Amino acid sequence: MLQWSNATQHFYHHTELIIIETKTYIYHYSWEPNEESLCALERRVLFGKSPESSILESSVKIDPSRSPFIRERIEIICEGKEFQELLEEIEELEALDGFKVVFVQNLDEERVGFKKLRKIEKEVGMHLKGEAELVDPDIWFGVMKTNERWVFGKYVRNEAVWLHHVKKPHSYSTALSTRVARAVVNIAAPNPEGIKMIDPCCGIGTVLVEALSMGIDIVGSDRNPLILDGVKENIAHFGYKGDVSLKDINDVTYHYDVAVIDLPYNLCSVITNDEQLDMLRSARRFAEKVVIVTLEDVDANIEKAGFKIVDRCEVSKGRFVRQVLVCE
Repeated sequence: MLQWSNATQHFYHHTELIIIETKTYIYHYSWEPNEESLCALERRVLFGKSPESSILESSVKIDPSRSPFIRERIEIICEGKEFQELLEEIEELEALDGFKVVFVQNLDEERVGFKKLRKIEKEVGMHLKGEAELVDPDIWFGVMKTNERWVFGKYVRNEAVWLHHVKKPHSYSTALSTRVARAVVNIAAPNPEGIKMIDPCCGIGTVLVEALSMGIDIVGSDRNPLILDGVKENIAHFGYKGDVSLKDINDVTYHYDVAVIDLPYNLCSVITNDEQLDMLRSARRFAEKVVIVTLEDVDANIEKAGFKIVDRCEVSKGRFVRQVLVCE
Protein backbone atom coordinates (compact mmCIF):
# COMPACT_ATOMS: atom_id res chain seq x y z
CA MET A 1 0.00 0.00 0.00
CA LEU A 2 1.30 3.48 -0.92
CA GLN A 3 0.01 6.82 0.28
CA TRP A 4 1.39 10.31 -0.20
CA SER A 5 0.57 13.92 0.57
CA ASN A 6 2.23 17.21 -0.41
CA ALA A 7 5.87 17.01 0.72
CA THR A 8 5.89 13.64 2.46
CA GLN A 9 5.59 10.11 1.08
CA HIS A 10 4.45 7.29 3.39
CA PHE A 11 5.55 3.76 2.46
CA TYR A 12 4.00 0.84 4.35
CA HIS A 13 5.92 -2.41 4.38
CA HIS A 14 4.01 -5.02 6.42
CA THR A 15 3.65 -3.32 9.84
CA GLU A 16 6.62 -0.96 9.43
CA LEU A 17 6.10 2.66 8.39
CA ILE A 18 8.92 4.34 6.48
CA ILE A 19 8.61 8.09 5.88
CA ILE A 20 10.58 9.74 3.11
CA GLU A 21 10.39 13.52 2.84
CA THR A 22 10.26 14.92 -0.68
CA LYS A 23 11.19 18.60 -0.73
CA THR A 24 10.08 20.99 -3.44
CA TYR A 25 12.25 23.87 -4.55
CA ILE A 26 11.20 26.91 -6.56
CA TYR A 27 13.90 28.46 -8.72
CA HIS A 28 13.44 31.99 -10.01
CA TYR A 29 15.24 32.59 -13.31
CA SER A 30 16.22 35.56 -15.45
CA TRP A 31 18.29 35.75 -18.63
CA GLU A 32 19.38 38.10 -21.38
CA PRO A 33 17.78 37.62 -24.82
CA ASN A 34 21.08 36.49 -26.37
CA GLU A 35 21.45 33.80 -23.67
CA GLU A 36 17.92 32.37 -23.72
CA SER A 37 18.97 29.24 -25.61
CA LEU A 38 21.96 28.69 -23.31
CA CYS A 39 19.78 29.12 -20.22
CA ALA A 40 17.29 26.59 -21.58
CA LEU A 41 20.06 24.06 -22.22
CA GLU A 42 21.44 24.50 -18.71
CA ARG A 43 17.96 23.96 -17.25
CA ARG A 44 17.45 20.81 -19.31
CA VAL A 45 20.75 19.39 -18.08
CA LEU A 46 20.33 20.39 -14.41
CA PHE A 47 16.63 19.62 -14.01
CA GLY A 48 15.58 17.50 -16.96
CA LYS A 49 13.09 20.13 -18.11
CA SER A 50 13.11 23.63 -19.54
CA PRO A 51 9.85 25.54 -19.04
CA GLU A 52 9.46 28.87 -20.83
CA SER A 53 8.43 30.45 -17.52
CA SER A 54 10.92 32.22 -15.28
CA ILE A 55 9.78 29.85 -12.49
CA LEU A 56 10.97 26.26 -12.28
CA GLU A 57 9.73 23.84 -9.60
CA SER A 58 11.71 20.70 -8.89
CA SER A 59 12.69 18.19 -6.23
CA VAL A 60 16.31 18.60 -7.42
CA LYS A 61 18.40 20.75 -5.06
CA ILE A 62 20.86 23.09 -6.80
CA ASP A 63 22.88 25.90 -5.21
CA PRO A 64 21.53 29.06 -6.92
CA SER A 65 25.06 30.51 -7.09
CA ARG A 66 26.10 27.72 -9.47
CA SER A 67 24.05 29.20 -12.28
CA PRO A 68 24.35 32.64 -13.90
CA PHE A 69 20.59 32.51 -14.54
CA ILE A 70 19.04 31.52 -11.18
CA ARG A 71 18.17 34.63 -9.17
CA GLU A 72 17.01 32.87 -6.01
CA ARG A 73 15.56 29.66 -4.57
CA ILE A 74 12.77 28.92 -2.12
CA GLU A 75 12.56 25.57 -0.35
CA ILE A 76 8.82 25.28 0.25
CA ILE A 77 7.73 24.86 3.87
CA CYS A 78 4.05 25.65 3.48
CA GLU A 79 1.63 27.08 0.93
CA GLY A 80 -1.93 28.28 0.53
CA LYS A 81 -4.30 29.12 -2.29
CA GLU A 82 -4.95 32.52 -0.73
CA PHE A 83 -2.54 34.73 1.23
CA GLN A 84 -4.64 34.47 4.39
CA GLU A 85 -4.54 30.69 4.14
CA LEU A 86 -0.75 30.86 3.91
CA LEU A 87 -0.58 33.05 7.02
CA GLU A 88 -2.61 30.48 8.95
CA GLU A 89 -0.14 27.77 7.93
CA ILE A 90 2.84 29.95 8.91
CA GLU A 91 1.30 30.57 12.33
CA GLU A 92 1.50 26.85 13.08
CA LEU A 93 5.26 26.64 12.53
CA GLU A 94 7.69 26.21 15.41
CA ALA A 95 9.33 29.29 16.93
CA LEU A 96 12.64 30.42 15.46
CA ASP A 97 14.72 33.50 16.32
CA GLY A 98 16.98 35.53 14.05
CA PHE A 99 14.93 35.41 10.82
CA LYS A 100 14.21 37.86 8.04
CA VAL A 101 11.42 37.64 5.46
CA VAL A 102 11.78 38.81 1.85
CA PHE A 103 9.09 39.04 -0.78
CA VAL A 104 10.17 37.51 -4.09
CA GLN A 105 8.98 39.37 -7.17
CA ASN A 106 7.66 36.81 -9.67
CA LEU A 107 8.54 38.02 -13.17
CA ASP A 108 5.58 36.03 -14.53
CA GLU A 109 3.10 37.81 -12.26
CA GLU A 110 2.04 41.44 -11.96
CA ARG A 111 4.76 43.45 -10.25
CA VAL A 112 4.05 44.24 -6.59
CA GLY A 113 4.69 47.82 -5.50
CA PHE A 114 7.18 48.68 -2.74
CA LYS A 115 4.58 49.54 -0.07
CA LYS A 116 2.54 46.37 -0.68
CA LEU A 117 5.74 44.33 -0.79
CA ARG A 118 6.83 45.61 2.63
CA LYS A 119 3.33 45.03 4.00
CA ILE A 120 3.42 41.39 2.89
CA GLU A 121 6.83 40.87 4.47
CA LYS A 122 5.65 42.46 7.72
CA GLU A 123 2.48 40.36 7.90
CA VAL A 124 4.40 37.14 7.35
CA GLY A 125 6.95 38.15 9.99
CA MET A 126 4.21 38.91 12.51
CA HIS A 127 2.68 35.45 12.05
CA LEU A 128 6.02 33.71 12.61
CA LYS A 129 6.82 32.73 16.18
CA GLY A 130 10.17 34.03 17.41
CA GLU A 131 12.21 37.21 17.07
CA ALA A 132 13.08 38.74 13.72
CA GLU A 133 16.56 40.05 12.88
CA LEU A 134 16.55 42.56 10.04
CA VAL A 135 20.23 43.58 10.06
CA ASP A 136 22.15 40.31 10.31
CA PRO A 137 19.67 37.41 10.10
CA ASP A 138 20.66 33.80 10.78
CA ILE A 139 18.02 32.49 8.39
CA TRP A 140 16.20 33.98 5.42
CA PHE A 141 12.61 33.16 4.50
CA GLY A 142 10.98 33.93 1.17
CA VAL A 143 7.35 34.44 0.25
CA MET A 144 5.96 34.64 -3.27
CA LYS A 145 2.91 34.06 -5.40
CA THR A 146 3.32 31.52 -8.18
CA ASN A 147 1.19 29.02 -10.07
CA GLU A 148 -2.04 30.37 -8.56
CA ARG A 149 -1.00 29.95 -4.93
CA TRP A 150 1.16 31.54 -2.23
CA VAL A 151 4.29 29.77 -0.99
CA PHE A 152 6.63 30.30 1.95
CA GLY A 153 9.98 28.70 2.66
CA LYS A 154 13.71 28.92 3.22
CA TYR A 155 15.26 31.50 0.92
CA VAL A 156 18.68 31.45 -0.75
CA ARG A 157 19.82 34.11 -3.21
CA ASN A 158 22.45 33.88 -5.91
CA GLU A 159 25.76 35.41 -4.82
CA ALA A 160 26.81 36.05 -8.46
CA VAL A 161 30.31 34.69 -7.93
CA TRP A 162 31.15 34.90 -11.63
CA LEU A 163 30.87 38.70 -11.58
CA HIS A 164 34.01 38.85 -9.45
CA HIS A 165 35.84 36.80 -12.08
CA VAL A 166 35.30 39.38 -14.83
CA LYS A 167 38.27 41.43 -13.62
CA LYS A 168 41.04 38.97 -14.36
CA PRO A 169 44.68 40.06 -14.57
CA HIS A 170 44.73 38.63 -18.12
CA SER A 171 41.93 38.32 -20.67
CA TYR A 172 41.15 38.01 -24.38
CA SER A 173 38.39 39.84 -26.23
CA THR A 174 37.39 36.58 -27.97
CA ALA A 175 37.31 34.53 -24.77
CA LEU A 176 34.05 33.23 -23.31
CA SER A 177 32.29 35.55 -20.91
CA THR A 178 32.30 34.39 -17.31
CA ARG A 179 28.50 33.88 -17.49
CA VAL A 180 28.74 31.62 -20.54
CA ALA A 181 31.73 29.75 -19.11
CA ARG A 182 29.86 29.08 -15.87
CA ALA A 183 26.81 27.76 -17.71
CA VAL A 184 29.03 25.56 -19.89
CA VAL A 185 30.63 24.06 -16.76
CA ASN A 186 27.16 23.26 -15.37
CA ILE A 187 26.18 21.66 -18.68
CA ALA A 188 29.36 19.59 -18.64
CA ALA A 189 29.01 18.47 -15.00
CA PRO A 190 25.46 18.79 -13.65
CA ASN A 191 26.42 16.42 -10.82
CA PRO A 192 30.07 17.39 -10.20
CA GLU A 193 30.81 15.23 -7.16
CA GLY A 194 33.51 12.71 -8.03
CA ILE A 195 33.81 14.03 -11.60
CA LYS A 196 37.21 14.53 -13.23
CA MET A 197 37.14 17.29 -15.87
CA ILE A 198 39.66 18.66 -18.33
CA ASP A 199 39.87 21.78 -20.46
CA PRO A 200 42.56 20.75 -22.98
CA CYS A 201 42.44 24.06 -24.90
CA CYS A 202 42.12 26.26 -21.84
CA GLY A 203 43.18 29.57 -23.39
CA ILE A 204 43.30 32.24 -20.71
CA GLY A 205 41.51 29.98 -18.20
CA THR A 206 37.93 31.33 -18.08
CA VAL A 207 36.38 27.85 -17.83
CA LEU A 208 39.02 26.73 -15.33
CA VAL A 209 38.28 29.62 -12.96
CA GLU A 210 34.52 28.98 -13.02
CA ALA A 211 34.91 25.23 -12.48
CA LEU A 212 37.44 25.67 -9.66
CA SER A 213 35.15 28.20 -7.94
CA MET A 214 32.51 25.46 -7.79
CA GLY A 215 34.93 22.97 -6.29
CA ILE A 216 35.14 20.83 -9.42
CA ASP A 217 38.19 18.61 -9.97
CA ILE A 218 39.49 20.08 -13.24
CA VAL A 219 42.85 20.34 -14.98
CA GLY A 220 43.80 22.58 -17.87
CA SER A 221 46.29 22.46 -20.69
CA ASP A 222 47.12 24.36 -23.83
CA ARG A 223 49.71 24.11 -26.59
CA ASN A 224 50.49 27.84 -26.51
CA PRO A 225 53.44 28.47 -24.13
CA LEU A 226 52.88 32.23 -24.19
CA ILE A 227 49.63 32.11 -22.21
CA LEU A 228 50.39 29.59 -19.45
CA ASP A 229 51.77 32.12 -16.98
CA GLY A 230 48.68 34.28 -17.52
CA VAL A 231 46.36 31.33 -16.89
CA LYS A 232 48.13 30.45 -13.66
CA GLU A 233 48.05 34.08 -12.51
CA ASN A 234 44.32 34.31 -13.25
CA ILE A 235 43.64 31.22 -11.14
CA ALA A 236 45.82 32.36 -8.26
CA HIS A 237 44.33 35.88 -8.37
CA PHE A 238 41.00 34.50 -7.09
CA GLY A 239 42.60 32.22 -4.50
CA TYR A 240 42.08 28.95 -6.39
CA LYS A 241 44.55 26.16 -7.04
CA GLY A 242 44.57 24.25 -10.30
CA ASP A 243 46.88 22.13 -12.43
CA VAL A 244 47.73 23.77 -15.76
CA SER A 245 50.30 22.35 -18.18
CA LEU A 246 51.81 22.91 -21.61
CA LYS A 247 50.34 20.13 -23.70
CA ASP A 248 48.73 19.57 -27.09
CA ILE A 249 45.26 18.04 -26.96
CA ASN A 250 46.56 15.10 -29.01
CA ASP A 251 49.06 14.30 -26.25
CA VAL A 252 46.55 13.99 -23.40
CA THR A 253 46.83 10.48 -21.97
CA TYR A 254 44.81 10.42 -18.72
CA HIS A 255 41.11 9.48 -18.89
CA TYR A 256 38.45 12.02 -17.84
CA ASP A 257 34.72 11.91 -17.24
CA VAL A 258 34.12 15.07 -19.23
CA ALA A 259 36.01 17.62 -21.31
CA VAL A 260 35.17 21.20 -22.23
CA ILE A 261 36.69 22.29 -25.53
CA ASP A 262 36.35 25.89 -26.67
CA LEU A 263 37.29 25.91 -30.36
CA PRO A 264 37.14 29.67 -31.15
CA TYR A 265 40.82 29.99 -30.24
CA ASN A 266 41.32 28.80 -33.83
CA LEU A 267 40.75 32.44 -34.84
CA CYS A 268 44.27 33.03 -33.60
CA SER A 269 45.67 29.63 -34.55
CA VAL A 270 44.30 28.47 -37.89
CA ILE A 271 44.07 24.70 -38.26
CA THR A 272 42.95 22.51 -41.12
CA ASN A 273 39.79 20.43 -41.16
CA ASP A 274 41.90 17.28 -40.73
CA GLU A 275 43.66 18.77 -37.69
CA GLN A 276 40.30 19.65 -36.18
CA LEU A 277 39.13 16.07 -36.72
CA ASP A 278 42.29 14.77 -35.03
CA MET A 279 41.52 16.98 -32.01
CA LEU A 280 38.01 15.58 -31.72
CA ARG A 281 39.25 12.01 -32.12
CA SER A 282 41.72 12.64 -29.31
CA ALA A 283 38.85 13.92 -27.15
CA ARG A 284 36.89 10.76 -27.93
CA ARG A 285 39.87 8.78 -26.69
CA PHE A 286 40.29 10.47 -23.30
CA ALA A 287 36.77 11.65 -22.35
CA GLU A 288 33.38 9.98 -21.97
CA LYS A 289 31.52 13.24 -22.59
CA VAL A 290 32.58 16.45 -24.31
CA VAL A 291 30.99 19.89 -24.37
CA ILE A 292 32.22 21.74 -27.44
CA VAL A 293 31.98 25.50 -27.91
CA THR A 294 32.49 26.54 -31.52
CA LEU A 295 31.93 29.30 -34.06
CA GLU A 296 32.06 26.81 -36.93
CA ASP A 297 29.85 23.98 -38.11
CA VAL A 298 31.68 20.94 -36.77
CA ASP A 299 28.80 18.44 -36.81
CA ALA A 300 30.36 16.27 -39.52
CA ASN A 301 33.71 16.02 -37.74
CA ILE A 302 32.01 15.28 -34.43
CA GLU A 303 30.25 12.34 -36.03
CA LYS A 304 33.45 11.13 -37.73
CA ALA A 305 35.22 11.29 -34.35
CA GLY A 306 32.69 8.86 -32.90
CA PHE A 307 30.56 11.26 -30.87
CA LYS A 308 26.83 11.78 -30.94
CA ILE A 309 25.40 15.27 -30.34
CA VAL A 310 22.73 14.80 -27.65
CA ASP A 311 21.81 18.47 -27.13
CA ARG A 312 22.81 21.92 -28.31
CA CYS A 313 22.17 25.65 -28.16
CA GLU A 314 23.41 28.97 -29.50
CA VAL A 315 24.68 32.02 -27.64
CA SER A 316 25.78 35.31 -29.18
CA LYS A 317 28.43 37.82 -28.20
CA GLY A 318 28.49 40.83 -30.47
CA ARG A 319 28.91 39.54 -34.01
CA PHE A 320 29.96 36.09 -32.81
CA VAL A 321 27.36 33.33 -32.63
CA ARG A 322 28.69 30.37 -30.73
CA GLN A 323 27.27 26.87 -30.66
CA VAL A 324 27.41 24.79 -27.50
CA LEU A 325 27.27 21.10 -28.33
CA VAL A 326 26.83 18.31 -25.77
CA CYS A 327 28.47 15.18 -27.15
CA GLU A 328 28.61 11.64 -25.83
